[in-house]
Amino acid sequence: MLLWLLNNVSTLTLTVVTVGGTVLLAVLGSVLFRRRYPSLAEGEHNEMVGVTLGMFGAIYGIILAFVIVTLWTQLDSTQTIVATEATDAALIARDAAAFPPPVRARVDEALSGYVHTVVEDQWPRMRAGAPSYASTGGKLQALYDALQSYEPKSAREEVFYESAVGHLNDVAGQRRARLTMAEQQLPPLLQALAFGGALVLIPLTFLYGMRRMRIQLLFVSSVAALIGFSLLLVFVLDRPFAGDLSVSPAPYKEGALARYWTGSDGVPR
Repeated sequence: MLLWLLNNVSTLTLTVVTVGGTVLLAVLGSVLFRRRYPSLAEGEHNEMVGVTLGMFGAIYGIILAFVIVTLWTQLDSTQTIVATEATDAALIARDAAAFPPPVRARVDEALSGYVHTVVEDQWPRMRAGAPSYASTGGKLQALYDALQSYEPKSAREEVFYESAVGHLNDVAGQRRARLTMAEQQLPPLLQALAFGGALVLIPLTFLYGMRRMRIQLLFVSSVAALIGFSLLLVFVLDRPFAGDLSVSPAPYKEGALARYWTGSDGVPR
C-alpha cells in the first residue's frame, strides 16, 4: 500500500494529505477536548504540561532526526552506487574500443543488453519493492562470456583487457549492492517510534490551556504541521527507488552508454 502511494501519487499530493491531515486531526481533537474539559483554558496545569511537552518533544525530535538522517544517507549511498555502476559499465565500453571489431561488437551487444535490462526490467521491479537478481543475471553472464572468450594479442590489448575485466567485476559488485539497497526499509521498531511518537506528542498539546481558542489552535496546528512534515520525509525517503524523490536510472543512458539507446541514425529507440 505504501509503495503504491509513492509510485502513483505525487509528492505534492502526499504533502497536502499528510501535513494537512495531521493538522486537521490535531485541530479537531483540540476543539473537542477543550469542549469536553473547558477548565483547561484556565491553564492551571500548564507548568506540568509544559515540562512534559518539553521532555517528550526533545526525545521525539532526536528520534526523528536520527531516522531522517539515516534515510537520507541511505538515499545518497544508493545514488552513489547507481552512478558508480553506470560509470564502470561506460568504462567497459571505452576499453572495448581497443579490441578487434568482432570482440568489440560482442562486448557492445552484451553491454547494451545489460543496461537495457537494468532500466527496462529491473528498475520497475525495484520501484515495486521486488528486486530480482535473475532479471539481469543472464545479461551479466553474457558480458563475462564475451570477455572470457577473448585472449589479448598485444600488450596494448592486454592493458585494456585487464581494465575491462576489473570494471566488469566492479559492475557485478555494485549490482548486488544496488539490489540490496532496493530491499532496504526502515526497521519496524523505528517505524513504531516515529509514527507512535506523534500519537503521544500531539494529544499532549491539547492539555496546554490558553484563554483564547485561536491562539491555542495556532499552537496545536504548528506542532502538528512540523510533525506531519517530518513523518512525510520518513515516508518518502524510506524506499530509495520509489516515489518522486527516488534514484533515477538516467546514468545508464548518459556518456559512453548513450549510444546503446540510439539507433544508427542517432534517433532514440
